Amino acid sequence: MQIIKDKHIIDDNWSYVADDTEFKDGNISVSLVRWKQDKQQLLAHPGKLGVRIGPADSIDDIAGDLKDIQLIELDFPDFADGRLFSHAWLLRGRYNFQGELRATGHYMPDQVFYLSRVGVNAFYPEKVENLPVVLSHLNDFTVKYQSSIN
Repeated sequence: MQIIKDKHIIDDNWSYVADDTEFKDGNISVSLVRWKQDKQQLLAHPGKLGVRIGPADSIDDIAGDLKDIQLIELDFPDFADGRLFSHAWLLRGRYNFQGELRATGHYMPDQVFYLSRVGVNAFYPEKVENLPVVLSHLNDFTVKYQSSIN
């Protein structure tokens, strides 16, 4: 599968590991519940680590672990819930997270520009054929009236 990262279409080298699945080799991401449950085992994993969070998850739960996390996936259950925009801003602005911040799940292409403004630098669309559309929305506006993360 391909994703958009830093305004380029690239191959994705991450795998999401469900809570009831054994760890795979390579770069993996897990749910916040699994991170908290299996953190010591994950820290010994030979590969990069990521955590998938949802709108109801608390950023404070991983704030102390951000040095060990290279990817945070913001998993949108539907496009009507904007709490992940705030999570992204907090991760970049308050906690100075420097890793990849990726939008996954049910977000609309129209939201991509605004997600990038709060620090999201990677996008995993539901359908690979939407990659060019999502990429084009990163350049929706050339004038910005408010300061933001980027």
